[in-house]
Order: sequence, then structure tokens, then C-alpha cells
Amino acid sequence: MDLRIFTEPQQGAAYETLLSVAKATEDLGFDAFFRSDHYLRMGSSDGLPGPTDAWITLAGLARETKRIRLGTLMTAGTFRLPGVLAIQVAQVDQMSGGRVELGLGAGWFEEEHKAYGIPFPKEKFARLEEQLAIVTGLWGTEVGRTFSHDGAHYQLTDSPALPKPAQAKVPVLIGGHGARRTPRLAAQYADEFNIPFASIEDSERQFGRVRAAAEETGRKGDDLVYSNALVACVGKDDAEVARRAAVIGRDVDELKLNGLAGSPAEVVDKIGRYQAIGSRRIYLQCLDLKDLDHLELISSQVQSQLA
Repeated sequence: MDLRIFTEPQQGAAYETLLSVAKATEDLGFDAFFRSDHYLRMGSSDGLPGPTDAWITLAGLARETKRIRLGTLMTAGTFRLPGVLAIQVAQVDQMSGGRVELGLGAGWFEEEHKAYGIPFPKEKFARLEEQLAIVTGLWGTEVGRTFSHDGAHYQLTDSPALPKPAQAKVPVLIGGHGARRTPRLAAQYADEFNIPFASIEDSERQFGRVRAAAEETGRKGDDLVYSNALVACVGKDDAEVARRAAVIGRDVDELKLNGLAGSPAEVVDKIGRYQAIGSRRIYLQCLDLKDLDHLELISSQVQSQLA
């Protein structure tokens, strides 16, 4: 079971804060540092000092880390043209020495689009499907050949399909709760399927849909990695759990029900239940990015037991 650190910088985090979390992620033996792709805070947070761009952040971290994987849950398809995104991700992959993964989603938070003047199209899923075809098509085009795409939303003509990533294939993550189109898209394009903030029962049901969709396309169901994203709130005792929950404005009982909260033993047990239904990777949503002691506790008393 891989444990990855997943951050939500739109809630309030400068690049230096993200760098400190990424370095702790690496030093403490976690598998990867991932971040969301949002430009506006959610809920009661003040969001200060303001948003940071996901791929600019990852470009910086690519040069300041050496081992951990780097990626997004999820890059918003509404923010970037697919041809430009393919260039950006390929370049960051080169800068990292081949450690990048691309989570790509349709985009959903209309308010941030209004706040920063970003078009928010009504039909997003069809655009996402074309974006995936274009990004993977550009990367997969042989050097010296060109790539073209004539779609309903995007047209590319004789693109040189450069630059190429450092990796032979950048892992692509697709996720979500959709019962029909999402599994089909994951089966066609994804190396990993992620379901965010879902119960064990809902995760098992959705993993089954994705496996079935993969097999319908001629892939093996286990060709994909299956993963969960869950909020983390771990403490050495009840008082520490309660303190950490209060800092992020959440209720302990609710966190225990819907996330990974409680003592290290409780969290290890719950992770084991996700593992039993096929999850092989957990993205730990860490909302208090100044609490590096939290990461140290998870590393020493949760990750060590899973290993």
C-alpha cells in the first residue's frame, strides 16, 4: 500500500509552505506529493496568501526534490488547452527526471472560473475526452511525425508533438463517482483510477465498474492501479486527534466515518479494509500544511506498519 501526501493549497499556502511539505514527504518516506488544481478557496478559510498554480508549483518542486512522484488530483480541464498542457507536463517531467503523473478531470468549481475570468463551458465531459485523446496522442507520436486532431472542441493540425516527457509513458489518473462515462474513460486512458472521499462500499462498487469497463475494452481489470483519496487526521491520543480536527474545522466522529481519523492503530485498520477491496494507494488529504508533526506521526506509526 503506497501512501501519498495530497494538499489543497487553495485553502491558504505559499510556495514555501508547499516546499516544506514536499521535502517532509520525501524525507519521511512517503511515495508522492500531489496537489489540487484550484484558484479559489472553499469554505470558511481566508485563502491567504492566495492561490498558487499547480504546474508552476510542481515545476519548482521538480528541481527541489529527488525521489518522490509529483502530480495533480486533478488538473482542471477547463483551465488549460490540451496542447499547452501536454507541453507543460512534459517539461515538468523532464525537470523532475521522470517523476510526474497527470491527474486530469473535467473541472467543476464554477465560482473560481468567474473569479478569474476563465470560461466555464456547459459541456465539460466531452471536452475532457478530447483532452485526454490529445495529450496522450501528442506524447505517443513518434519523433519526426506529426499529430492532428479534428474534434468538436479542439483542432490540431500537423503538430510536431514536442517536447516528449522523460518517461516513456507519463501515468494518467482519472477519477470520480460517475457510474457510466467515468469508468469508460478510465478504461480507455487511465493507468490509475482514483475515487475521492468515498466509503469502502462505494469504492468497491466503483472499482468493479472500472474493472468491468476495462475488460470490455480488452484490458485486464488489474491493469489499472486503484486508489482512494481520504482526509487524514491522526493523533497519538484522543486529545491530539481532537486538536487536529478542530484546526481544520471538522468533527472527530465525522472524520472517523468519512476519512482516516483516530489513533495510528485505527487508521491502519481502516486502510486495511480499503486494501481488502482492491485499493493499492491512499492519497492522504492533509489540510493543515503547517503541521509537519502530523506527517512524522503517520510515517512512523502508520506507514511503518503497512510496510
